[in-house]
Amino acid sequence: MNSLTLIVLLTGLSGLVSALAASVFLLLDERRRSALLPHLVSFATGALLGAAFLGLVPHALESIGPGGAHRVGMGLLLGILTFFLLEKFVLWRHCHDDPCEMHSPSDAARDAASARMILAGDSFHNVLDGVLVAAALMTEPRLGIVTALAVAAHEIPQEVGDLAILLHGGYSRRRALVLNLLTSLTSVAGGVAAYFALGTALHLLPYALAFAAASFIYVAVADLIPGLHRRVDMRAGLEQVLFIGLGVAVVYFTHAQMH
Repeated sequence: MNSLTLIVLLTGLSGLVSALAASVFLLLDERRRSALLPHLVSFATGALLGAAFLGLVPHALESIGPGGAHRVGMGLLLGILTFFLLEKFVLWRHCHDDPCEMHSPSDAARDAASARMILAGDSFHNVLDGVLVAAALMTEPRLGIVTALAVAAHEIPQEVGDLAILLHGGYSRRRALVLNLLTSLTSVAGGVAAYFALGTALHLLPYALAFAAASFIYVAVADLIPGLHRRVDMRAGLEQVLFIGLGVAVVYFTHAQMH
């Protein structure tokens, strides 16, 4: 199986799995959703950090060779600043809690605008996810699989939040599910574009990996972890550590088994 086929397969499966898992999640009653969502976010945090620090960064350093560590560090720094600016300008909006702070339940027009913005922002986000998976896979197939796993893990709680916003913005359940699935699959376009772009500029792969790691680190540290800190009781803290550790362990063992 060639690299392009693997990229299409991994990005498509990652988007499909996250969208369908979020759809099934919404079938649960509100009490169960509220109880399960924090665990999903904790697991996603561990998976993202594990993929960044156990997979992407080491491979970026190996790919760039001796003397390139500072350039990889610069790529990480620029990546984190880039994602900060993107989120600042609402091009990339994550919403892991329901309801989301960005819209007012009393203002139907703003709710509808928020829903449209979520669709546009999530499409951009998923295209970028496709680029990250492609960059990892072109470095090493097993790294691409680990990256796709981490992408799917953090997409599930985000997709749940997105669906809630679409429903609140006046979309029917069926239309919200279809649109959410279509935006999830835009990752395939990002992966294909990255394949052709990076295929002619292989020297950029280490920086693409650093950029991917920056994405995962930023989402985990700036978006997910602050939400986890809202629960301060001992039991919640222990559960968070357990599921973060589980996310790291899944990435670690997945990567190890593919050697």
